[in-house]
Amino acid sequence: MQSPIDSGVVLITGASSGIGRALAREVAGRARALVLVARRTDRLEALRAELAAERPGLTVLVFGCDVTDRAAVDAMLLAVAAEVGGVDVLVNNAGFGDLSLFDLSAWSRTEQMIALNVTSLAYLTHRLVGPMVSRGRGVIANVSSGFGLTFGPGMAAYIGTKHFVTSFTEGLRIDLAGTGVRVTQVCPGPVQTEFAEMAGNFTGLEPPLLLSISPERCARSLVRAVDRGRALVVPGVVAWFVVYLGVLCPRWLLRLVYRPIARMLRKKQLAVRGAPAPP
Repeated sequence: MQSPIDSGVVLITGASSGIGRALAREVAGRARALVLVARRTDRLEALRAELAAERPGLTVLVFGCDVTDRAAVDAMLLAVAAEVGGVDVLVNNAGFGDLSLFDLSAWSRTEQMIALNVTSLAYLTHRLVGPMVSRGRGVIANVSSGFGLTFGPGMAAYIGTKHFVTSFTEGLRIDLAGTGVRVTQVCPGPVQTEFAEMAGNFTGLEPPLLLSISPERCARSLVRAVDRGRALVVPGVVAWFVVYLGVLCPRWLLRLVYRPIARMLRKKQLAVRGAPAPP
């Protein structure tokens, strides 16, 4: 069966950098139209110019849209429908993390993260999946995280949002069985993007290079998963091993291992900040 990416309309959120930008480049040679959504319009315009130069026949629409703003999302989807028709492939990539002990984090940032990583993903999916089912063709592709399959210290709220994405994607795939709509997700380990910087990496440490992958490799893995109808992919051999080690390891043992790491993170965060973050 032909992949919905081929000659389809592909909408990618968080397309201005990292995995989203890599995905746009990956599918540009196959899609009929790309809809690139992010808040940083200057980066989107630069990407559109690059893709237009390489693929003159490709329609590229850019929207400087905050996907947590429901009215802005509704307006964007109306404009997309008017310009290129129905969306065939939705890639929910927009999201960010927060490296912080939960009691030392600012609630405003946690609330914003939940709105972006969880609520906006569910809303966009709800808006677009019905028409896909009616057409008997489409893709919902979600960018989750290896932490969506396990847990760890210092990122309780972020990990919680990714558990939602992973479980939601699995449940949605079952709900849509037999409709012609494919549902898949990528659960990467560390990816060489702006994630750590945006998450507020107070430790000064970087993930081991052996564990990290490029955004291009992550994008290729997700596209292959869509083409093959796979439910879930963890890109990278080392990351796959580490993630599934965490999945298979007894939770009591993980708690035991992570407890001293959490104490170290608390000591470091308090030393860096000088005091807990205000409410």
